[in-house]
Amino acid sequence: MYLIDYHTHSRLSPDADHPLTELAGAAVRAGLSELCVTDHYDRLTLDGRWEEPYDWAPALEQYRQAAGQFAGRLTLRLGIEYGGAPFDPEYARAMLARPEVDFVIGSLHNRSPQAGGADFYCGPYDTPEQCYAALDDYFASMERLVELPDCYDVVGHIIYPLRYMPETITLDRYWGRIDAILRRVVETGRGIELNTYCGKTIAPWRGVLERYRAHGGERITVGSDAHAPERVGLGVKEAYALLAGCGFRYLSVYEKHTPRQIKL
Repeated sequence: MYLIDYHTHSRLSPDADHPLTELAGAAVRAGLSELCVTDHYDRLTLDGRWEEPYDWAPALEQYRQAAGQFAGRLTLRLGIEYGGAPFDPEYARAMLARPEVDFVIGSLHNRSPQAGGADFYCGPYDTPEQCYAALDDYFASMERLVELPDCYDVVGHIIYPLRYMPETITLDRYWGRIDAILRRVVETGRGIELNTYCGKTIAPWRGVLERYRAHGGERITVGSDAHAPERVGLGVKEAYALLAGCGFRYLSVYEKHTPRQIKL
């Protein structure tokens, strides 16, 4: 079985502490065949402030070091997770155009600037009204994101805000909008990811996956969202089983933004 993890973070992400070589070593020990590092290159902070662009030199240096060290043992790809394309599309396009980059996850971590810009991680989610107001804003931004196919390769963790909300909050009122989003992803030749949240969020993906497949979706990656070596690959095998159960026969890997289908 060709196991991949296409969503991982090294110490170059503000919420992670380990070098890429440690993540790669963990991937080899976990039996992975391919690893993509997707450090955050967001310009919106947790509290919604804009920051200056990141310096690319450290990312390229650690990638080249790790790729050389693990050559022949692990296929290593250089990716990016950018969480603000609808609010700063030119920055996203500039990153996608960098010749060294293999893969870009188009995620949404923050509320829109009109809603304050804070990360969905910050809440508050004390009432259903607060939760659904956040989700309204989230899916409005995602509708903008999928109209920018030149800004991403796959849409990241579509169910992201649910991580931080009570289990009683569901996507039932959003399925129509999600269907339209998924159709647009397919129409523009892009993909989505199944993000396992280090093995903690797998079953809740079924509704999204079944709809994506029904709309003809085939391009899909699997990622753990690991921010530490011991979490690399968590939930990947279970994700493969869920994909197969939803009718998928292949998953996608990327080199210089060109997808290649790998049999499950």
